[in-house]
Amino acid sequence: MDFYRGKAVYITGGSSGIGLAAARLLVRAGAHVAIAARGKERLDQALAELKALAAPEQKLVAIACDVSDPEESRRAAAETLAALGGCDVVIANAGVAHCMRITDADDDAFEHTMRVNYLGTVHTVRAFLPHLFERRSGRIGIVSSLLGFMGTFGYTAYAPTKFAQVGFAECLRQECLDKNVSVTVCYPPDTDTPQLAAENVTKPPETKAISGNVKTLPPEAVAEVLLTGIARRKLNVVPGGMGKFTHFMKRHMPGVVNWVIDGDLKKYQRKHAS
Repeated sequence: MDFYRGKAVYITGGSSGIGLAAARLLVRAGAHVAIAARGKERLDQALAELKALAAPEQKLVAIACDVSDPEESRRAAAETLAALGGCDVVIANAGVAHCMRITDADDDAFEHTMRVNYLGTVHTVRAFLPHLFERRSGRIGIVSSLLGFMGTFGYTAYAPTKFAQVGFAECLRQECLDKNVSVTVCYPPDTDTPQLAAENVTKPPETKAISGNVKTLPPEAVAEVLLTGIARRKLNVVPGGMGKFTHFMKRHMPGVVNWVIDGDLKKYQRKHAS
């Protein structure tokens, strides 16, 4: 984490989960950190926690921001640049998930998820690009999901937004090549966060049957992989041994992956056939 000492970092979704875990690691590494999220109360709590970890010379700020709004994203970027004196690393981590059968989801589940997960990433990155391009230096981190390269039962509203992030990152990488700005995409598996807890409320039993044997990672483990990948300018990083294996198999033997997942689904459906 030596790369981050003295660096200025902006993180969306920074008041909980992977974002807050990353902020803790960054503060311990000596970075200046701006965290952004919608809820002011949780932001204030997170900022107080980070200040308790920081040295007196470190700059820390919490900014209320709805990433789905481009104007708010631009305002948050301006506040970050003013508070931290610049920005070296931008991490688009904010996200929401709706996990339910496609016939049970309403229109807003699809639209809201796309606005936050995909357009929130676009708005966040675009708000900082003029600064990064002018400096001809910087790192961009985008938190996608294992569902950014594969889809499963119940995630018709969520997985497409994560696929969209990956397509955006692939294009963005080339536009940043001559600006000395790198792009990193992180593909976490299920992670022990408030978002996962919210997903589990509406998660169909078929989805649980498919993902029941997958190990849930702590947010600290995901954050460390994310930050290490950003520092090393790696395009794709996948936390966890099972995540890496799944990513490899889906790329090289997609039929095998589909056969295994479909087998779990069919087994559940046969057992619970009416």
